[in-house]
Parts: sequence; C-alpha cells; structure tokens
Amino acid sequence: MYSLLMLNEKLKISRSSNPDVLNLRIHRAISWLEQAECTEDLDGKFIYYWIAFNAVYAQDFGNGMKAIDKGLFVQFIHKLCLLDNNKTIYQLVWKTYSGSIRILLNNRFTFQPFWDYQNGLLEKQGWEAQFEINIKRATKALSEQDTPTILTILFYHIYTLRNQIVHGGATHGSSINRDQVGDACNILGSILPVIISIMLEHPIEQQWGRPFYPVIKE
Repeated sequence: MYSLLMLNEKLKISRSSNPDVLNLRIHRAISWLEQAECTEDLDGKFIYYWIAFNAVYAQDFGNGMKAIDKGLFVQFIHKLCLLDNNKTIYQLVWKTYSGSIRILLNNRFTFQPFWDYQNGLLEKQGWEAQFEINIKRATKALSEQDTPTILTILFYHIYTLRNQIVHGGATHGSSINRDQVGDACNILGSILPVIISIMLEHPIEQQWGRPFYPVIKE
C-alpha cells in the first residue's frame, strides 16, 4: 500500500512535468490525509478523509448524490478503475474490504431515502422500494465483480454518513454510528492513496479537471 512518504516522494519527482492543477489537487489531498492519520478522533478522521477525497475529485456535491450514477462522479470512478493497472482498487474492493462494503451497502442508516422517509419526504413504501432496488443493483454488481458500480453505490452511502456528521445530524463520539464510521474510515484511508497514485501516474493522458478553488495570488 502507499504511505504518505511514498506519495510525497512521487509528487516531488513528477511535480515539474505535471499540470499545475494536478499538483494543486494532490498537494491539498495529501495535506488532509496527513491530518487524518494524525488524529485518533474517529469523526475527525472521517471528515479529513472526505476533504481529501473532495480535493482530488473537486466536484460540487451541493445537489447531493442523487445524480451520482449519471454524473461526472461515475466517469471519475470508471476512469480510475480503467487506469488501475496494478488492480489495487480491485484488490481493496474484493479482497480486503468486501465484508465491510457489504455491511455498509445493507445499512439503511447510510441510505438517504430512509432519512427522507423519516423527515416526511417519502412514503414508507417509497424508501423501501428504493432500498430494495439498490440492494439488487449492488448484489448484481457483487456477483459480476463490477468494481465501478460497487464503488459508486458505496460512495452514495458514505456521502449520507458524511451529511449526518458535517451537518450536525450526529453526536460527536456517539456509539450509535461507530461501526459505519469506522468502516468508512478504513476504506477511505486505503483507497485515497491509491487514487492519488493513479492520478500521478497518469497526469497528462487523463484530464482531471480544474479545482473549484484555485490559488489566487494577490
């Protein structure tokens, strides 16, 4: 697996030949990964990991993840899996964290329509039907070892967990959501360095886009 030292060295070696926007993304992401690894606070660790993910992806999630399977995110995931020549993402999904991923995908508390029902935005039958469809889609992807689809569905669940914590929908250190926060941290902590490494290995061939908040010199 890739350590922060390895990632920093990789960035240092390739910095001069990388597009500036890519260097900025990676530099920001590594800075937040460093914070995640330094803290013992699980909620804080999760938030740092999510910021690191946003640094490499830098897409506006303001509209939520409802369009995630038809938007730029799914293209991002497919691109990463296609460029994953060492099959490291594949190994993480199907070997290392297959159990944790299955648990998260079957967890109604990390499924946004369940909370839409709790808040009166959906009928009970509505969220249950969506949950069943989601499970069937995930089951099919699992049976076919469809890595991009599983990752897309997984991040849908992780994003719901992110909303709960960042928007004050959870108590700090609460025992209620410890398992899913822990699983999410383990997964993000392993997959983010791989994402960064893939992006550094393919700086020119693939366009990773401009960050929403570039550095502005006064």
